[in-house]
Amino acid sequence: MKKEQKTSSNLEIQCPEGSVTCHRNDAIGHLRKSLFFIISSAVLFTLGLIFREYLHRFPSSLPEYALFLTSYLLAGWKVLWNAVRNTAKGRVFDENFLMTVATIGAILIHELPEAVGVMLFFGVGMFLQDLSVNRSRRSIKALLDIRPDYANLRVDGDTRKVSPDEVKIGDVIVVKPGEKVPLDGEVIEGTSTVDTSTLTGESVPRRIGPGDTILSGMINQRGLITVRVTKVFGESSVSKILHLVENASSKKAETERFITRFAHYYTPAVVSLAAAIAIIPPLFLPDAVFSEWIYRALVLLVISCPCALVISIPLAYFGGIGKLSREGILVKGANLLDALTRVDTAVFDKTGTLTRGAFRVTEIVPRGDFKGEELLRLSAEAEAHSNHPIAQSILEAYGEDVDESTIEEYEEIAAHGVKARVEGRAILLGNDRLLHSEDIEHDTCEVEGTVAHVVVNGRYAGYLIISDQIKGDARETITALKGLGVKKAVMLTGDNKEVAKSVAARVGIDTYFAELLPENKVEILERLEGEKQPGEVVVFVGDGINDAPVIARADIGVAMGGLGSDAAVEIADVVIMTDAPSKLPTAIKVARRTRLIVWQNILFALLVKGAFIGLGTIGIVTIWEAVFADVGVALLAIFNATRISK
Repeated sequence: MKKEQKTSSNLEIQCPEGSVTCHRNDAIGHLRKSLFFIISSAVLFTLGLIFREYLHRFPSSLPEYALFLTSYLLAGWKVLWNAVRNTAKGRVFDENFLMTVATIGAILIHELPEAVGVMLFFGVGMFLQDLSVNRSRRSIKALLDIRPDYANLRVDGDTRKVSPDEVKIGDVIVVKPGEKVPLDGEVIEGTSTVDTSTLTGESVPRRIGPGDTILSGMINQRGLITVRVTKVFGESSVSKILHLVENASSKKAETERFITRFAHYYTPAVVSLAAAIAIIPPLFLPDAVFSEWIYRALVLLVISCPCALVISIPLAYFGGIGKLSREGILVKGANLLDALTRVDTAVFDKTGTLTRGAFRVTEIVPRGDFKGEELLRLSAEAEAHSNHPIAQSILEAYGEDVDESTIEEYEEIAAHGVKARVEGRAILLGNDRLLHSEDIEHDTCEVEGTVAHVVVNGRYAGYLIISDQIKGDARETITALKGLGVKKAVMLTGDNKEVAKSVAARVGIDTYFAELLPENKVEILERLEGEKQPGEVVVFVGDGINDAPVIARADIGVAMGGLGSDAAVEIADVVIMTDAPSKLPTAIKVARRTRLIVWQNILFALLVKGAFIGLGTIGIVTIWEAVFADVGVALLAIFNATRISK
C-alpha cells in the first residue's frame, strides 16, 4: 500500500476552466454568470408555460420552439458544450452526455416543457453544488489562510512593505504586533510571544527572543521583533504546508478510484439499458407505443447521472484533509486517509516521540580512585564537540566552559558513543555496546535509565545515569489507539533494555525492542509488516530525522515535531506539526469519519437511483420527478460531505 503517484483530481468544478487553484474572484464571477443564465432561462420558461395555450394557436410551431429552445440553450449551453467537447476527447457517457441525450430526446418527441425543465433544474442543481463546494473550499482555505500578504523589509534604516517573494536570504524584516510572520528566520532583536496555532493546531503561545528560530505563518502577539531571513518564501514552512494541503487531494483514495472505475462501466450500461427500453418493448409488446417507451428511457437517462458520487466523494476527502490540517496534522494524500482507517500495528520510536528527549544527568557513579567531579569533567570534555541530546545534558550538568584546545582527537561512533583524546588521555564514553566492542572490563550492565559509561586510558572509570521524561499524553495515546481497535503497540529504541522496559510499562506498550541500531529498526519493521494480515497497515511514528529510514519504509510513516523540520516534511506520509503523539488517534478518528461519510453517500445515491430506475422503467415516475431526485441526491451528498470539516 505505498506511495501513489500524482493523478488528476475530481474536485475541479468551481472555476470556469476547472482549476482547483483559481482565484476566488474567478469562482465568484463564474457563479454570477451561471446565475444570470439560469434566471434568464427561468423567465422565458415561465412565460412559455403561461402562454403555452396561446402559442399552440399559431399555425406554425415556430414561436413555441423559439421560446422554449431559447430557454433551453440559456440553461444548458454549458452542458451541451461539455458533452460535445468531452465526446470529441473520448470521454463519453458522463453526466453532460446523459443530460444532452435525455433532453434532445424529449424535444424530438415534442415534450418541450419537460426538456427545458430538466435542463433548467439540472442547471440549478449544478449551480447549488458549485456554490456549496465553493463555500466549503473557502471555509477550509480561510482556516488555512496562513500565507502572509507582505513583509516589512528593512533597508538602510528604512522599512517598506514588499511581497514576501521579493525578500532574499540574509535580508532583515520587522514583524509588528498582530502581524503574520512572512518568512522563516532568526530573531535578532526584540522579544515577544507568537501564536503557532495555524501551523500546529495548538493555542498555547510560544515565547521567543534573540537567537530563536521563527517560522512563517506564526502570528506575532506582543512585541516588535526584528528577524534575519533564513529561507526564501518558496522554501518557507508556510509555503510547504500550503503546497501539501493543496496537492493532497490529487492523490486519490481507493474509494475514489473505485467510483471512477464504477462510472466507467455504470454509465454505458445505463445508456444501453435505456436504448433497450426504448426499442425492444414496442417491437414485441402488443399496444406498446414508441413515444411512451422512449419517454421511459429518457427518465432512466436523467436519474442515472453519477454526479452525486463524482462530486461529493472527492469533496469529502478534501474536507478530511482540511480538518486534519487545522489540527496540525498534514496528510499527503487522500489515499493515506483510507490507509489510516486500517491501522493494525502502531510502532513508536522512544526518544523524542514517547519521551521528551530532554535529558538530564541524575546520578554520577565513579569507580576506582576516580571522583564524581572528575568523572563529570572528563565526560564533558569528551562530548564537547557532540550535538547529541545526551552530550548536551552532560555539558549542561558540568555547567562550565570546556577548553576545546585541550581536545586533541574526537570521533563519534554511531549508536555506541564517542572516542576522544584530551590532554594525552584516551577517553571512551558511551553505552554498554561500546564497552564490549572495546573489550573493557566492567561490572555494571543493567541499570535503569540511560547510562553513559566512561573509560580513561583503557580503565573503567564509572558511569553517568541520564534520565528522560515521558510525555504527558504518551499513555493516553496508547490507550486511545487500543480503544480504536489497534491490536499492537510496539516501541523501538537504541536505549538499553532496562530503560525500554520501564518506559513500555509506564506507557502501556505491548512489545518493545531495545539496543537497536538504525538498520535493526528497519529489520524489525519489515518483520512486523510480514506478520500483518492482507489489508492491515503498519504505522511508524518517529521524530522525522534520526528515524528517516524507518519512516520511509513503513506503510504509513509519521513524523512528529515537523514544525520547521524539512526532513520531516519531505520524508513522511503524515506530518504532526507538534510533539504530541496523541495526534495520531485524532488522525485515525478523522480518517474513519471521512470514510464513513463517503460510504454513506455512495449507498444513499445508489439506493435512490436504483429505486427511481426501477420506477421509471415501469412508467411510474416522470422526467420532472427524476431530475428532482437526481439533483436532490447530489445536494444531500454534498451537504453530508461538508460535515467532516465541522
